[in-house]
Amino acid sequence: PKLLICGDYNIAHTENDIHNPKGNKKNSGFLPEEREWMTQWFSSGYTDAFRHLHPEKTEYSWWSYRANARANNKGWRIDYLSVTDNLKDTLVESRHINEAKHSDHCAVWVKLDL
Repeated sequence: PKLLICGDYNIAHTENDIHNPKGNKKNSGFLPEEREWMTQWFSSGYTDAFRHLHPEKTEYSWWSYRANARANNKGWRIDYLSVTDNLKDTLVESRHINEAKHSDHCAVWVKLDL
């Protein structure tokens, strides 16, 4: 089947998905075993839509309410749009709509050309 699975995974997969990776290396959500789970997930037939289209881009989907993190863009990318590998060639765009400020998360968005 062709699937799009979206949600709050609560894991920042790579160092590019988190502000201050060195300072957060022992924090839940960025632990080595959690990141390895994400690597296995994305190696088992699923593609990270955003990272596929933007291999080096830094955008976040969550910011702590503490220390004015959102205003200073000190966030984590923990909300993902995963597509089955048979859909990755249909990906047109994926981004984080961080101007939507209704919670500590922002909306994530994907466009596919089916």
